[in-house]
Amino acid sequence: METWTVETDDDGSRLEVHSFRPAVLTPAEGGRPAEGDPAPVTAPGVVLIHGTLVTDALYRPFARNLSLLLSRPVHCYNRRGRGRSAEQPDDYSVQTEIRDLAAVMKATGSEDVVAHSYGGFVALQAAREMPLRRLVTYDAAVSLSGNLNHRWRPELEQAVTDGQLNHAWAHLVQGLATAGPLSYLPLGALRMLSIMSARTNVGAEMRELLPTAVKEMRAVLDADAELADFSELATPTLMLSGGWSPGYFADTGRQLASAVEAIDFAVVPGQLHEGPIRPGKRLAIRIARFLNGTDGTITPLSRKRRRR
Repeated sequence: METWTVETDDDGSRLEVHSFRPAVLTPAEGGRPAEGDPAPVTAPGVVLIHGTLVTDALYRPFARNLSLLLSRPVHCYNRRGRGRSAEQPDDYSVQTEIRDLAAVMKATGSEDVVAHSYGGFVALQAAREMPLRRLVTYDAAVSLSGNLNHRWRPELEQAVTDGQLNHAWAHLVQGLATAGPLSYLPLGALRMLSIMSARTNVGAEMRELLPTAVKEMRAVLDADAELADFSELATPTLMLSGGWSPGYFADTGRQLASAVEAIDFAVVPGQLHEGPIRPGKRLAIRIARFLNGTDGTITPLSRKRRRR
């Protein structure tokens, strides 16, 4: 794994990037061209965008697996407010994330994007404004016609402001329902779980990131869209949702796939919302096949050919 930084295009801030590249063959294995032969062309990379309330550290095993499956570089980066990346600016919005993604793609020579949850929201918004070769989202947190409004808890923001992080975490989990059956526990029980989880590294990190989650959830609601807003999207896109994920992710994917020619949707059985950060290669294999164009998914071009 390589760790480096990318300077953003807007304010000169920096983003922490972690890159995984396929193993390079040694000369004895034929990895170096013969004298006078052209140098091998490096395959374009893939950028991985993580979700909310986490850092890219949880996605590194997934990024490594994807790189090996694709034989291409995969780059994950800490979005703002995490690690050694810049803090979220006062005027933070989805446009901040789109500019950051563009900067990372340019610096890494990447053409494809894989994104999870809030990252899927960022990627789909970016695909409306910038060229991507292929895009895969998993449980993309996109607000359509206000369908996510009721998942926003004003108590969450107030609790963060008051420093009541256990209370804030409980409202976040209940509102988003992304923690499986635990999401439906009473607030008091969820607060106790927050206290206990704060003793772990991941739990403590989630508490520290709660202020970033407030801004990110507001960005999703502020970018509320209609299906028609995605009608010009041209990037071949596969929207995936876990079979055990909250149903609203799949509902959004189905709606977009039915209305936008460039989008296909599929459910991955047996996968939770945390699919990309769980052990195993099943999800990575599914995504790699789409990025390689070997999964039989109907792209806009093949649809047009079928109509002739």
